[in-house]
Amino acid sequence: MKSIEEMTQGELGAFVQSHLREKGISVVLSGGALVSIYSNGKYVSKDLDLVNVYCVKRRAIHESMKGIGFREEGRYFKHPDSEFIVEFPPGPLAIGAEPVKQIDEIRLSTGILRILSPTDCVKDRLAAYYHWGDEQCLVQAKLVADEHDIDLEEIRRWSEAEGKLQDFEKIRAKLAGLFASSIFVIKST
Repeated sequence: MKSIEEMTQGELGAFVQSHLREKGISVVLSGGALVSIYSNGKYVSKDLDLVNVYCVKRRAIHESMKGIGFREEGRYFKHPDSEFIVEFPPGPLAIGAEPVKQIDEIRLSTGILRILSPTDCVKDRLAAYYHWGDEQCLVQAKLVADEHDIDLEEIRRWSEAEGKLQDFEKIRAKLAGLFASSIFVIKST
């Protein structure tokens, strides 16, 4: 096993997730770290957002992280041998108002990394854009869509459910090609 100092962001995430899973704590990677992974490093994030799926008490997370050498500083956990910090946003695991239905997994040398799908990652970034006007998150959504097949019809459906269909249509027109590399099927009704 690699030392924590040698672990990539994804490997560290898998290592932490595997340790927490042994303690009965389920977390899923989302946020900027996932964008970093899905964009092959075109976006850089130094934190890992591990969503606390079942709302386990912070004390249990604190004790588990302490067991692998992390110390809690404010809302983050830091390890002296890693440049990455870890945060545990509270569950439930949702994007906007909808619960996440699919969790993908990547097997790494340090364990299994549980993550949002590329489509859900794009929706997560668009949620920040839609609800807080975070332009950086729109750029992040594009980076993920440029590298992975996403389901544009699902993103359209979700945007409509969020009350943001007009916003979706604006960015679709304004940023021609935002999802151009994405593969999707338009369902006729």
